[in-house]
Amino acid sequence: MGKSVFLFLLGAAITWAQPPRVGAVQVFGAQRIAPEKIRRALGVKEGDPIPPSKASLEERVEQLDGILRASIEAVCCEESRAILYVGVEERGGERFEYREPPNGEIRLPEGVVAEWARFLDALAEAARQGEVAEDISRGHAFSQNLQVRQSQLQFVEFAAQHFELLREVLHHSSDEQQRAIAAYILGYSDKKKDVVNDLQAAMRDPDVTVRNHAMRALTALAVFAQQHPESEIRVPVTWFVEMLHSIHFTDRNKATLALLTLTETREARILDHIRERALAPLLEMAQWRVLEHAFPAFLLLGRVAGLPEEEIHDLWKKGARGELVARLSKDSGKRKK
Repeated sequence: MGKSVFLFLLGAAITWAQPPRVGAVQVFGAQRIAPEKIRRALGVKEGDPIPPSKASLEERVEQLDGILRASIEAVCCEESRAILYVGVEERGGERFEYREPPNGEIRLPEGVVAEWARFLDALAEAARQGEVAEDISRGHAFSQNLQVRQSQLQFVEFAAQHFELLREVLHHSSDEQQRAIAAYILGYSDKKKDVVNDLQAAMRDPDVTVRNHAMRALTALAVFAQQHPESEIRVPVTWFVEMLHSIHFTDRNKATLALLTLTETREARILDHIRERALAPLLEMAQWRVLEHAFPAFLLLGRVAGLPEEEIHDLWKKGARGELVARLSKDSGKRKK
């Protein structure tokens, strides 16, 4: 993974050729309550159709004694079946706090919204073509796909023309789509030092897509800052690390991918902070059943443990992830005593 390439997509919706079935039920965040108890409360097993109501499933889990909140996401795919990720927050456990939804009526110009729609269409087509890589060396993303890049070049102009309006929409609009657009386009501003705090606040937005866009923009800014110390841009990793305690799969997945980019230089300060604040969720994620979802956490754990990249990959290839997990779990237990 090169420093100038950022590979996770925009939280695009899953599309299915036919009604999906459950391939696996992965519970996370449960420290005191047995995952099997949560699965029984959920009432969904492998091979069942995906239930139509996400909210009703979450309510079933939240009725369990000791569970404060639950989040359920269907993620594609294991052998053409969905993985049902069930995140829970237990009473007294770690939590990732979101800000209250804003209630303002402020909106972006119609031209900005129309270009955003064209961008999403181009992005979907680029994904179908396998053209998902992006260059973030300038502090914002430029896609390898020509149509996507044309929209992103337009975003540079929008960020200059509507800078203050974009900030106002991000902080105060009641419309989550408007806030999501603003979060993405603000990353293209040439006033990069000025938008760091705006985007960090957006990482605690109540909407998952806004949070995703803010993470993308901040990661690009952080890479630019590493390569250009004279810019004096500072992107704290605090919220990326805290987001590993989220009950939402998308939050955890995207934060882990962002932290992989931010730890490529192996800066001790960042790795120590991850070890101190988020070792437990990473240990849990590294053992997820679906390998492509477990690997980013495993790779990040290897860096926290100080292992060379080649050794981390060798452990993974030989199916020895339990070896690293056991080593770090033992270290974690010693630190708690």
